[in-house]
Amino acid sequence: MNKSKIYLSSPHMGGNELEFINEAFEQNWIAPLGPNVNGFEQDLKEYLQEDVHIAALSSGTAALHLALILARVERGDEVLCQSLTFAASANPIVYLGATPVFIDSEEETLNMSPRFLEEAIVERIKKGKKPRAIIAVHLYGMPYKVEEIHTIARNFEIPVIEDSAEALGSTYKGQKCGTFGEFGILSFNGNKIITTSGGGALVSRDQKLKEKAIFLATQARDSAPHYQHSEIGYNYRLSNIAAGIGRGQMQVLDQHVSKRREMNQFYRDLFSKVKEVKVFDEPENTYFCNHWLTVIKAEDEGSFDTDALRMHLEEENIESRPLWKPMHLQPVFKDAPFYGNGIAEVAFKNGLCLPSGSNLGEQEKNRISSAIENFLK
Repeated sequence: MNKSKIYLSSPHMGGNELEFINEAFEQNWIAPLGPNVNGFEQDLKEYLQEDVHIAALSSGTAALHLALILARVERGDEVLCQSLTFAASANPIVYLGATPVFIDSEEETLNMSPRFLEEAIVERIKKGKKPRAIIAVHLYGMPYKVEEIHTIARNFEIPVIEDSAEALGSTYKGQKCGTFGEFGILSFNGNKIITTSGGGALVSRDQKLKEKAIFLATQARDSAPHYQHSEIGYNYRLSNIAAGIGRGQMQVLDQHVSKRREMNQFYRDLFSKVKEVKVFDEPENTYFCNHWLTVIKAEDEGSFDTDALRMHLEEENIESRPLWKPMHLQPVFKDAPFYGNGIAEVAFKNGLCLPSGSNLGEQEKNRISSAIENFLK
């Protein structure tokens, strides 16, 4: 008998999404605007519990692109970016003709290293190229070292764009991720904590900058009876249908976070007696991680073969995945500056993301547990 596939992180519907979608059909709001878009933005604003303003967009990448524009990044500028991340964190820098400068990770959270961030800023300034912005990522939902990163950013007067694509529901010292930077980025891709099928959002503390983002996201059409454009615009607004999915998903967001955290505990229990393996967890209680994906890594290089485990799970039709390949190792960014000592590279070589979906039940857990235990034998 063929075993059904267990996915790394598949969409998990809450049940009420169709009510919002059907309402959009009944009212003929089949457009990139409408009550669901407005309602979804308000739902996110209330959830984040800060004085922020939300622009619902077609993707997290679109949100990051607009954030860089609003941060006045231009051709020839440099932007500091975490290296251990998905390519979408770095690609929009290049869209604008700017250069990414990649920063290595630190051990505790695997996020941007404050030490190498400061080193990079000092050296780039010496070269006459003060960086225009910093893109810091909450990797796999784990908050980066917020206080240290933002202290450095303030000291050098460089805005932080907070990539929270993987971190909706995570907090640092009780404050929601996505609300620390000058701009925050959220993603609602199909594999995220909640989904709108495809979508994202820009978070800003400035209402006027939110309005500017929406202006740019709707083709930058000037106020005129005819179509007039004084700036280049983009087709980046979220549709009212997709926003309806998001409204239903917001109702179960906290439940999804709880289920993901349960999966992290499941793996901690499973590997509790395997001294060669570390299950990625919060470094201290000021961090609260949504554990979008649970990561394991070998405690010492070569002590545990995570790729052999990946292939074993694949034979059991269970999806797992290596960590993001660092951006400074990607062929497309081979000429970009990099500051670090190899922590991101070691994490990539020795790490593995395990199935973490909020819709995994006891049957799936038993299959995963059995497969891993058989491998460990």
